[in-house]
Amino acid sequence: MAVRVRALGASAAALALLLAGCSDDGDGDSGGRITLRFQSLAWQQESVAANKELVKEWNATHPDVKVEYVQGSWTSIHDQLLTSFEGGEAPDIIHDASDDLADFAYGGYLADLGELLPERLKSDIPQASWETATFGGKVYGVPFLQEPRVLIANAKWLKESGVRIPTPEKPWSWPEFRSVTKELGHGDGKFGVAWPLKDPVSATLNLSLSTGGKLFHRRADGKAEIRFEKADEVMPQTVHDQVNVDGSASGSTLGMGGSDTLPGFFGGKYAMVPLGFSYRQQISQQAPKGFDWQVLPAPAGADGLAQGVSPQTLSVAEDSPHKKEAAEFIDFFLRPANMVRLARGDWMLPTGKAALKDPALRTKKDDWATGTALAGHLRPAPAQPVRGYPEWKDKIATPALQEYYSGAIGMGELRERLVQDGNLVLKRYQR
Repeated sequence: MAVRVRALGASAAALALLLAGCSDDGDGDSGGRITLRFQSLAWQQESVAANKELVKEWNATHPDVKVEYVQGSWTSIHDQLLTSFEGGEAPDIIHDASDDLADFAYGGYLADLGELLPERLKSDIPQASWETATFGGKVYGVPFLQEPRVLIANAKWLKESGVRIPTPEKPWSWPEFRSVTKELGHGDGKFGVAWPLKDPVSATLNLSLSTGGKLFHRRADGKAEIRFEKADEVMPQTVHDQVNVDGSASGSTLGMGGSDTLPGFFGGKYAMVPLGFSYRQQISQQAPKGFDWQVLPAPAGADGLAQGVSPQTLSVAEDSPHKKEAAEFIDFFLRPANMVRLARGDWMLPTGKAALKDPALRTKKDDWATGTALAGHLRPAPAQPVRGYPEWKDKIATPALQEYYSGAIGMGELRERLVQDGNLVLKRYQR
C-alpha cells in the first residue's frame, strides 16, 4: 500500500492524482486492476502452503483484484504493525491475534468490518468468537483459527499407572488432576507433569476460566479493574503446589517454552505436558518411533471445560482505499472448505461452525476429535478488550507469576502485585 499523506495542499493533491493516473502506486495498475497486500503470519510449512494456495486461487478467479502475499512474523508483529500504521504503509489485509487488536482498534488504525462482511460469514462464526475482536460495539477482525490448551500425555505411562483417563465428557477436576500427577510422579527424576510457563500470563488467565476466574471486571462506569478472587486462585495454586509442595511437577520447566519440554517428554521424564493443540504437529514429527502419545482435555472446574482463547484474526487497515474488496477476499479465504484447509495446515481448530463439522477435523488419528469436542467450551480470553493489558502483562503479571510459581513469593504478595500494581497501570489507559 502506498504511503498516504493525510494533509495536502490543493496543488499537491492535484499533482498526486495526476501521478496516480500515470503510474502504478501499489494499490492498482495502469489497467485499473486493484492490488491488495495481504500480510500472513503463517509459519508452519503446511500452513504457509495453504495460505499461498488460497491466494493463488483467488487471483486466478478475480482478474480485477490481485492479492499480493506478504510474509510476516509472530515474533515482531505488534511493533511492525505499529510502525507501518504510523508511517501509512500498513498492508490492506492484516493477519494477527485478537489479543493484539484492542490498542490498534482504539487508535483508529483498523476498519470497522460490521457492514462489510456478508451474512454467511457473520452467522457461521459463533458470537463468542466475534466478541474477541469487537471493541466499543465495532468489529475490527474476523476470528478464524483458535487453539485450546490440552494435556499431551505419554499414553503408555498413563495406561500402566492405572489412573482414570479423562475425556471431554468426564474430565479431571483440578483437585483430581493434582492427585493424579502425584501418583504419576516417581520421585526419581520423573514427574507427573511439566508446566512450560515462560509466558505464564496467558495460560493462567485462560485456564482459570474453568473455575470461574476472570481477574478483569467491568465497573459500573465501564472501566476495567482487576480483582483477584477465590476462583482466580485455583489454577495458579495447583501449579504452585505441584512444583513446591508435591514435587509432582518439574520446577526446571517453568522458564521453558512448550517446545523446550519435548525432549524430556519423549525421554520419559514427564507423564504430561500442558500445550496448545497445534503442538500435535511437532510431536507427530519429532516423537521417537513407537512413542505413544494422546491428547487429554485440560482440567475442569465450576465452569466445566471453559477456557479462554485469543483466536487468530484477519483485519482491514483503516487507511486501505479498497476495504470492500479486502472484505470480499476475507470472505473467500474463510469459506468453510478453505477454513478447514487453514485449520489442518496449522493443526488448530476453525471458528466456523460449518468447518468444525468436517469429517477431516473429527478423526481419531492425531486426536482431532478431542480438540473439536472442546470447541464449544472456548470463550474470549479475559483480557481481550482491556486497554493497557500488554503493559500489565509484561511489567506486572509475568514477573509476579514467575516468582509465585517458583515459590519465591506467596499467594498474598501475588494478589497484591497483580491487583494494586496492575490497577495503577490500567488507570493510565482509562482516563
